Amino acid sequence: MNVRDFRQPEHLVSEPFLQRWSPRALTGEPITEDELNGLFEAAKWAPSAFNNQPWRFLYARKGSPEWEVFFDLLVEGNKAWAKNAGALILLVSKRTLDHNGQPSRTHSFDTGAAWMSFALEASLRGLVAHAMAGFNANKAQQVLGVPEDFAIEVMIAVGRQGAPDTLPPDLRERERPNTRKSVSEIAREGVWKDWR
Repeated sequence: MNVRDFRQPEHLVSEPFLQRWSPRALTGEPITEDELNGLFEAAKWAPSAFNNQPWRFLYARKGSPEWEVFFDLLVEGNKAWAKNAGALILLVSKRTLDHNGQPSRTHSFDTGAAWMSFALEASLRGLVAHAMAGFNANKAQQVLGVPEDFAIEVMIAVGRQGAPDTLPPDLRERERPNTRKSVSEIAREGVWKDWR
């Protein structure tokens, strides 16, 4: 599948931003510790307020004793395809600043930057990194022992891209890179006015 058949930029942008997307079709092949560590390495270099680095990644590789614990956190719709991931990851963020214990207004924002670094590195390595909101965050906090001063952000399926025909029919139809809003819809000079 050629991503450029679905994505044409309005303005000059580097190709890796267009090539990164979130397939659901995965092969089920394992992901090595070294491969995951390379993605975490990319994430660790993301910018953050006060260099606090509030992100934490908990993970289970397919076949590990922890896999079923992570897999059971997903909603049924995500289980249908994420069963073929090589790893499942829970991304959380620390709500407070390390240097003074005060609330961090940017913990989720900073963790989003780490996620983008992770996702872009995965794409550059020919891997899939698909973030999911469809999981039980309260259960994740409990069963994975995440302290209350950490916010549950997203779960991520990581793997190697597979063939769309391995997906259930409803997901098969959606297995292509999506488009984006125009730049004029997301950026404006000046005050807000009546923008939506």
